[in-house]
Amino acid sequence: MTEGSRSEFAFELRTCRWAERNWPLDGSTEHTAFVARQLGTKRRRWDTLVLECDPDALHERANFGPERLDGDLLYVVRNAPADWAYYRDGLPHPGYPWRYVREAIHRADERGILETRRDGNRIQIRRKWAYPDWLERIVAIENKPDLDASAARSLGRQLEYDVATGLADEVWVATRKTGERVEPVLLEDLPIEAGVLALEPDALVGEVEWYPRTLPVDEPGTRILERPEGDGRDASAARFEYVDSEEKREKRLEIAERAYERGWRSFVETMRPDCRHFELRAVDGSQLTPHCRAKNQTQTAAECSSTCPHVEPEPPTWRTKGWPIEGGPGKRCRQLLEKRRRRRRPGL
Repeated sequence: MTEGSRSEFAFELRTCRWAERNWPLDGSTEHTAFVARQLGTKRRRWDTLVLECDPDALHERANFGPERLDGDLLYVVRNAPADWAYYRDGLPHPGYPWRYVREAIHRADERGILETRRDGNRIQIRRKWAYPDWLERIVAIENKPDLDASAARSLGRQLEYDVATGLADEVWVATRKTGERVEPVLLEDLPIEAGVLALEPDALVGEVEWYPRTLPVDEPGTRILERPEGDGRDASAARFEYVDSEEKREKRLEIAERAYERGWRSFVETMRPDCRHFELRAVDGSQLTPHCRAKNQTQTAAECSSTCPHVEPEPPTWRTKGWPIEGGPGKRCRQLLEKRRRRRRPGL
């Protein structure tokens, strides 16, 4: 086992790369899949997300640029009329004050994804492009390379929440392959609706140990708010609330938009690539992962920060005469990862 596959963060990056290379698992070419990491809602964050998309519609999504569309912008571009109309006549009532809609219209106009004009004191709008129905499925993966009993109990509750809510079409657990006849993760008390993937991170080979059930994303879900905290005889009822299908549909699209913007190679955005000890190392000749020369390990975002005792800014000569790339190696790291991220966004 190499140093690069020991930490959970490094395992997560390898899972993302494996999914990027192998999804969809059935080998279908009818869908385009791209991967993001560390995304979700305020109540739930997933390690890895795989978005299955319609290839043509995903290409049309590029008309709206690489930045995400938040809920307000989505409301405007999805409902904008094909012909000029006063915005209050052309849009359905949002359910909140119209002043927030005007703010979203101005932002959309500044980004060049909506046409606007003035008719006296009235703002008229017209769509530039129809917003495509590009998202087909969301697959959520939890990465647990070393699943002990304590981690399994915590993971079991997280997966129960995912299954009850039904925001993702499938939920998976990715763990390090042990080579045993029965992988230990299959003996843990996890929801049967969750799939299990045994991954060998160094070789980047994965084997499906348990296939997941497809969750009813178009039906209302249940959001678990509180669970009984007593022992096995505790008969206290859990607290929950229903999540209607329309709310789920909007939330799924917002998550997909954030994934479209971020991808999984955005780890340098929360690190210090301008530190002289930061570098990107190629794994299996293709994947670039962060490495700290001072610590001689794959560092996490929490470790690679301004509070690190080893942090040192790049020498000025690296950005001028001493380095052949304008801006220095830190800037070049960002450019490399951004270029690879954009390859997965057709049309950008």
